[in-house]
Amino acid sequence: MRTLLNLFAKSPFPLLQNHMNHVMECTYMVKKLFEVFLQGDFDKINQISKEISSLEHAADLEKNDIRNSLPKSIFLPVERSSLLEILAIQDSIADKCEDIGILLSLKPFKLPKIMHKTFDKFLNKSIESVEVAHNIIRKLDELLEASFAGPEAQKVTEMIVYVAYLEHEVDVLQRKLLKSALDDTQNLNYASFFLMIRSFEALSALSNNAEKLANRIRMTLDLK
Repeated sequence: MRTLLNLFAKSPFPLLQNHMNHVMECTYMVKKLFEVFLQGDFDKINQISKEISSLEHAADLEKNDIRNSLPKSIFLPVERSSLLEILAIQDSIADKCEDIGILLSLKPFKLPKIMHKTFDKFLNKSIESVEVAHNIIRKLDELLEASFAGPEAQKVTEMIVYVAYLEHEVDVLQRKLLKSALDDTQNLNYASFFLMIRSFEALSALSNNAEKLANRIRMTLDLK
């Protein structure tokens, strides 16, 4: 009997959840980074950028530990390949946070004031998409207890749909910001324009990856 029980592993979800907690720390630091950016405090930007890189490195180390600790010869509640894919997508969010920190620390530039209101919405919806994805990951243990079915699965499905909605909203706001930037090229030098556009792309990638993460969870639910 003990031999049979040893074939089944404990839930791996706490490992994913702990890693996602680190990813969320990186994401919140990005919000703080942009708040400082809009104030024009370049010294503070450099400091926060380094903090994000440190948090990303910690998440990366944890990712590697999880990969090495996931058992191969016993039964898991979800396929090992699915868990590793979810982990990789989570980590990609932390990677993008670090990219944003690097971009903003390369050279001082300013966002035209006419873009601030739209950018604020763009930033908040990008962060919210990761928050919702984080909450989905936090629900995995409840889903396991409910055998990936019933009301709990329905709640998670609704959250997944909401992440997709947020990702769409972020895309719409990004296009609006890009148009504003293109309309104001006469007041922007090439370096500022390049860094601005790349920063928009990197921030938008947070919601893209949050949607990928949510969709991967949906695929896991559909397989159950």
